Amino acid sequence: MHIPLLNNSRSRSIWRLLFLPFLFWLPGQLAAHPSPNTLIFLDVSPKKVMMEVQIPIPELELAFKPGLSKEPEKLLERWEPQLREYLLAHIHAYNQKSRPWGITIEKLSLSHGKYPDSNISYQEVTAWVNLLPQTGDDTRNFYLDYDVIMHQVINHAALVSVRSDWENGGMEQNKEEVQAITWDLQNNIIPPMQVNLQKGNWWTGFVSMVKLGMHHISVGTDHLMFLLVLLLPATLRVNKGKWDGFGGTRNSLFGLLKIVTAFTIGHSVTLLLGAIGWVKLPTQPIEILIAFSILVSAVHALRPLFPGKEMFIAAGFGLVHGLAFASILTNLHLDAGSTALSILGFNMGIELMQLFVVAITVPWLIILSKKTIYTPVRITGAIFASLAAIVWIIQRI
Repeated sequence: MHIPLLNNSRSRSIWRLLFLPFLFWLPGQLAAHPSPNTLIFLDVSPKKVMMEVQIPIPELELAFKPGLSKEPEKLLERWEPQLREYLLAHIHAYNQKSRPWGITIEKLSLSHGKYPDSNISYQEVTAWVNLLPQTGDDTRNFYLDYDVIMHQVINHAALVSVRSDWENGGMEQNKEEVQAITWDLQNNIIPPMQVNLQKGNWWTGFVSMVKLGMHHISVGTDHLMFLLVLLLPATLRVNKGKWDGFGGTRNSLFGLLKIVTAFTIGHSVTLLLGAIGWVKLPTQPIEILIAFSILVSAVHALRPLFPGKEMFIAAGFGLVHGLAFASILTNLHLDAGSTALSILGFNMGIELMQLFVVAITVPWLIILSKKTIYTPVRITGAIFASLAAIVWIIQRI
């Protein structure tokens, strides 16, 4: 099952809940009720740092452009170029102040929802900002000089957390403490925040990607179900358009090997293309197609739809499953070298877990397919998978 990093309303709410206790620690103390604060998530890799900055629009209008909250849906349509310039003027990073890093705004988007603590609606603009270090500078130890909104709104704060740290194996769960960028009222400045991470290396990052690939398959019910249901009739022969008894150990093993290999090739191709950004599709249609692939394989397990051609179906739908795998890597915002190692490690993890599942399943398929009890087992499994697939399709639509 696809596990995105903070790209839906549920994960936004989870992160807001994690930040909530920190909001009341702030010198705010400055106000009876803390105003909406900016949330900043850092994805750190050896050659760059990606920032996801979630900026509340009511606060943004106080510093950038009055009246934005009246028609927030038109903010980017009317003001995107100016907003990009504004952000670039107020976001800086460096190891040494005399050698500022390159800053680029990758994209801007709008979102809305409700704060989990108060159920009050919020509207925000999200900016994805690339921090590109100078040659020889370290992405694990740098200063973030940020004063968006704060240069005009003294009680505003930016709460910063390291969301992913590739070289330390932190892929999906942040273990770093939340830090705040706020006004230092005593000295009347907004001091830069130092990001100082523990030493890491490429091997730790690579191993963590292998583990992430294994974990993704172990919890990915839909991916496993597609493969297992497609294997259900692979040990049987076809007679007059129906599944009819064991097809022989040699033929069964060869058929199973072709299916698993074809699925591996299919998802490996789109994992590579998707992770390097050559193929991009919205998440929803991919998830719907994955559920549909389970439905097709389940119907095939009930009655042969494509006897002898299972490997082509496995390869075709493997392409779809690979796009879901790729979204895990793209959400980490890695540089080119880390991406290459991550593709290799993540795919290795997927294959290791897949081989483990196949190794413990195939012997039982061969043993049971020689017995009459296999027919009700196959039919029950296919019906269960069909119902699950239909429910998933409806949910995902």
